[in-house]
Amino acid sequence: MDGNWDTSHLPQREKEDVQGGRTSVIPDSLRVTSEAQTLNKVQHDSLELKCEVSKSTEQHSHISLAWYRKKADEPAVEVISLSRDFVLRAGSDYTQRHASGDVRLDKVGETQSKLTIYNLQSSDEGEFYCEAAEWIQDPDGTWYAMTRKRSEGTMVYVEGTDMDINVRLETEKRTFTVGEPVEFKCILEVQNVAKRYFSISWAFNSSLIASFGANAVPVLNNEFAQREALGQLKVAKESDSVYILKIYRLRLEDSGKYNCRVTERLKTSTGEFIDGESKRPKNTPITVLPLKTNISVEVTTNATNILEGENLRFGCSVRTGFRPQNRLSVTWQLVDKQNRRSDIVQLDRDGTLHPGPAYAERSSYGEIQMEQIRPGSFTLEIFNSLKADEGHYECRITEWTRRVDGEWQMIGERHNGSAVSINALDAGFAVTAISRTPGVTYNESFDLQCIIKPHYPSWVPVSVTWRFQPAGSTEFHNLVTFTRDGGVQWGDRYVGFRTRTAIEKAESSNNVRLSISRASDTEAGKYQCVAELWRKNYNSSWTRLADRTSNLLEIRVLRPVTKLQVSKSKRSITLVENRPIPLNCSVKSQTSPDSHFAVLWYVHKPSDTDGKLILKTTHNSVFEYGTYAEEEGLKGRLQFERSLSGGALQSHSPESPDNLLEVNQTQNNITIRENDWVTLECLVISRSSYASQLSVEWYVWQSGHSEKEALVKLTRQATLLYGELAALNDLKSRLRLESPSPGLYLLTIQNMTVQDSGTYDCRVEEWLLDPTNVWYKRGENFSGMTTVTVKQPVSKLQVDTTMTNLTVPEQGHFHLDCNVLSLSSQDSRFAVTWFAVKTKERNGRASRNKNGEERESLLKVSKDAIFSKEAGPWEGRLRFQRLSATSYRLTVLQAGVVDAGNYSCQVEEWLPDPRGEWYKLAEVESGPIAVHVQGTGSSLQSVICSNDSLFYFVFFYPFPIFGILIITILLVRFKSRNSSKNSEGKNGVPLLWIKEPHLNYSPTCLEPPVLSIHPGTID
Repeated sequence: MDGNWDTSHLPQREKEDVQGGRTSVIPDSLRVTSEAQTLNKVQHDSLELKCEVSKSTEQHSHISLAWYRKKADEPAVEVISLSRDFVLRAGSDYTQRHASGDVRLDKVGETQSKLTIYNLQSSDEGEFYCEAAEWIQDPDGTWYAMTRKRSEGTMVYVEGTDMDINVRLETEKRTFTVGEPVEFKCILEVQNVAKRYFSISWAFNSSLIASFGANAVPVLNNEFAQREALGQLKVAKESDSVYILKIYRLRLEDSGKYNCRVTERLKTSTGEFIDGESKRPKNTPITVLPLKTNISVEVTTNATNILEGENLRFGCSVRTGFRPQNRLSVTWQLVDKQNRRSDIVQLDRDGTLHPGPAYAERSSYGEIQMEQIRPGSFTLEIFNSLKADEGHYECRITEWTRRVDGEWQMIGERHNGSAVSINALDAGFAVTAISRTPGVTYNESFDLQCIIKPHYPSWVPVSVTWRFQPAGSTEFHNLVTFTRDGGVQWGDRYVGFRTRTAIEKAESSNNVRLSISRASDTEAGKYQCVAELWRKNYNSSWTRLADRTSNLLEIRVLRPVTKLQVSKSKRSITLVENRPIPLNCSVKSQTSPDSHFAVLWYVHKPSDTDGKLILKTTHNSVFEYGTYAEEEGLKGRLQFERSLSGGALQSHSPESPDNLLEVNQTQNNITIRENDWVTLECLVISRSSYASQLSVEWYVWQSGHSEKEALVKLTRQATLLYGELAALNDLKSRLRLESPSPGLYLLTIQNMTVQDSGTYDCRVEEWLLDPTNVWYKRGENFSGMTTVTVKQPVSKLQVDTTMTNLTVPEQGHFHLDCNVLSLSSQDSRFAVTWFAVKTKERNGRASRNKNGEERESLLKVSKDAIFSKEAGPWEGRLRFQRLSATSYRLTVLQAGVVDAGNYSCQVEEWLPDPRGEWYKLAEVESGPIAVHVQGTGSSLQSVICSNDSLFYFVFFYPFPIFGILIITILLVRFKSRNSSKNSEGKNGVPLLWIKEPHLNYSPTCLEPPVLSIHPGTID
């Protein structure tokens, strides 16, 4: 059918219509014509319609053509069309018929085309017309329709041959995926469909799911009714002859056979409907496949073999198959050599990162980073890699889609990976020490090489230490260390090495060369190189991975062969008494130009077998007098000189330069507040030489100490040494020593305390280098005294001193308020004590105030809120309250008459010093509070108990009186009885005798003791 169309001429880019600011207008030359007619056809006949399209446009343009069918009140339906790109397509209602050859579009002339429809159906009834459009291409490549026109229509009527019912069930395809839509069309092919009545029923796997009555109202069953209510399913009448069943999102359980049944409804003479002929097409099965991901994953890496500590970077990209409406979750995993799998980091579908358990801490320090650089593309970066990071890295991407109920469903996972090998830093780590000159002579130089293998990059931290064992010793000591951060640390055991030693580290490797010049016996011994391999961890801590010790290098230092020659000529000298005797000692040759000499002068007398020493000068030009000079008193008469003449070296003693060291002697007085800083100055005004080195030591003399104490010392090697005073307390952390300019030294003491008060000065020592490169102290000097006085803050403590009068009833309570009106510092704490002023002594803690009155402490609350024990009279009757930070209240309960009197409170203010120790700054007492207690009336009990004399008279004095009386009665009774025994027998008269008195005593002060004497009985 399509073979009649010329497709060899494809659209080409046209020239611009706007050139040089000129616009050209293309005239409308499109013509579309078709013969207007009315055709009556019978079902199964054929229909042929022609349409002529012409144009006369000069520019290159394309034509598109389409045939349409339109019924009265329905929108036009496309039958078939030819696009501007010569693509032939049938409308949705004619797709199957076009595929079967019943619908054709052919070109029958240069400008004429023909529409042919075979096997006409009743649904083909309507008005047919053709529509054409002319298209032109803009310079940017975009096609636009310049004009669109339609022809006149042809009315086609199709009559049926009989009343048979034909039903077709159509759908676009038979295989679907979960979530896709499907639409079934049930098409009726009957005559006069508009004048007849039909009912439609839909079935799924032979089960009725929906029905359409003659009234066109759908009725759904069971689950399909719920899905229709949720908008997931639709049953509708599209036209008189087309009914549709549409499922918007298919499920797996929707796989099966679908069918529709059409039943004609006949209307009787009574107006009722009865079922007529019923038809249904063949079942239409569909298959719903589960969702499967179609994505493909690609993994890239910056390297597959790296050194431990280098960074790893992976890329993970989704190449194909990703649906934009879906989401992705990504998991990076590591499979080690033992085939153990561990999660590194996960990015869920919501964009949230979740580090794996084994990588959580490293991720928190930023060593594990993952990000999405664009949709479907992800990166993983591992900084400062470990040996344990070696293995196979996998990127696992999971695709998710949203279900009908809104929940996310996983539809598949794809993964890819890359293997990475990591070489351990300490693999093959070794160190070797070499020297080309194992034996050297005095004053020669020698080099020691410490070679480290393998050659590490510059970022790998390696520390190298040269160790030295002197000849004749068994212990090694550190000479110098090249630290892991590139610094140099010298050992303090062999200070002389530092001035004659150079250390150098190669830029391309970690090899360290040690060069020693002017060799002497001190440098003879065994040398050893120690290398340490370090690694900086993610938390900025350091880990020593390995240490290696090199072989021993023995360096022998040999003394040179002496070439010393001295003039040995004999001379005889005759001099006048009291004239000087010149004696010369000439050196004719020496071993080295740098040689120093020790010269000894002797005197030989005939009486001595051996000469006696007169004078000795050492190689350092130090004089030592001999025994002859001591015996003969020659010390003041000897003069020694050293000079050069005639190529021979003659000795002389150079005079030392004067001591020019001078330190500023200005006296200062400084007064500061506690916690302030003070800076003390030590200024060197002049010195003997600019090449000299200075050491500065600071001293302080404090009250109560017999001598001054050393604070801190800056040695000539710029080493800080703290004295015992600074080490015993926190003074060491508060000292700052600096030298902003040569000769100026500043000592700053931070956060001064009262204990830091004293007199400060500094001692400066000047050191010079002698000809043998040995340092000696040239002189010293002291600076002027600086007296520093540290005062505590001025007290601003104020307490309410207003006098207050209180009157309370007996057994009532009263408040003793103590208010602080102002304080010295926001850091202040208070200790509060309440006193009662009495005119007589009472049990408790009593003291006297400035007026001589006795006062007793009720309660004391310390600065740390520690309560003292309550005084006896008030025990159990005191209540303490802190109303605010500066307001305190003491309440006395069950007031008695004895509580009357004056009360006051005493406030102590405490402050912390810079070291955090508390001290009492001030103490203030409040105004008196006069308390009057009103009694409820006197009683015998209160009168007796309130008067001490009456109390003793009633309860104490009667007891000894009654005791004497009872003893007297008993004695009289005993005596009378003995003397009247006979008389009683004679007379027969019974005598009266007295029984022991009976004493009733009440221990309370409410009743007086009762003494009753009962009469005796007659024997």
